[in-house]
Amino acid sequence: MDTLQNMRMFSRVVEAGSFTAAANQLNTTTAYASRAVSDLEAHLRTRLLNRTTRRIALTEAGERYLQRCEQILAYVDQAEAEAGDAHAKPAGKLKMHAMAGIGQHYIVPMISRYQKLHPSVQVDLTLASRVPDLLDEGFDVSIVLGSDLPDSGLVSQRLGSVFTIACASPAYIEAHGVPQSVADLNQHTCLQLVTPAFPPTRWTFDGPNGPESVNLGPTPFTVNVAEAMTVAISEGMGVGVLPTSSALPALRAGTIVRVLPEYTMQLFNVFALYPSRQYLDAKIRTWVDFLRNELPGALAADENLLKEFVAA
Repeated sequence: MDTLQNMRMFSRVVEAGSFTAAANQLNTTTAYASRAVSDLEAHLRTRLLNRTTRRIALTEAGERYLQRCEQILAYVDQAEAEAGDAHAKPAGKLKMHAMAGIGQHYIVPMISRYQKLHPSVQVDLTLASRVPDLLDEGFDVSIVLGSDLPDSGLVSQRLGSVFTIACASPAYIEAHGVPQSVADLNQHTCLQLVTPAFPPTRWTFDGPNGPESVNLGPTPFTVNVAEAMTVAISEGMGVGVLPTSSALPALRAGTIVRVLPEYTMQLFNVFALYPSRQYLDAKIRTWVDFLRNELPGALAADENLLKEFVAA
């Protein structure tokens, strides 16, 4: 038995004043309307309507039940309207994850511009290097970096790509000179950024002559967060590698410079991940569309900026 549907029929019969009138309004038969109310009474084991051939009348129990039915049906109608509106109009909380470097450098400024277009959306942003479980942790969207993505059942949109570069501080360069080739790094202090993307003892560059690698000896400093590596490089501790999104603020500030500018390291694709395409909430759809329009241009512009920050 569909209790909710039978409640609607009961309410409509009382409002219309007869089974026939209610059935006509709901485009069904009088027999169906009568059976719906009878099934409801049987389920409740209570008579709701007194019936004669000419009229119906609510019982005392029916009056009390009708009040509750109308409240419940109003809540259901409101919930359905709100859910339908979520598909059409961006509103409510957008719970989002982004990897730290790209989140700080690109995503936060874009959230500011997005919210000017959609002020009814509140953003809850988590910055973390790990990729969260969207379903278990309740995230609507995750912005991640990777060469590719495992088959997770999530929907993914590729938004562009970033790569990794080698950097040092001006003070380090003044004291130790500029590496002219990948092999020269064997003569320099190399700092290790420890992430799944970087093998712990080997750097591989892509340059004019194709891939070139250098084996790293003992290093005086390792860290697992790119922003912390940026500080270590700025302090003159050695040569380190950074994703462009983490390197650019320090390059602009002049606290680090790029070395081996004709070389890049790992290329990472930027992906937006979200749970499903079907009945996609408007705030998720409009945010992903906004990123698709904004982020590729920002990544390309920053790639061109890198040419300005080269060690002399």
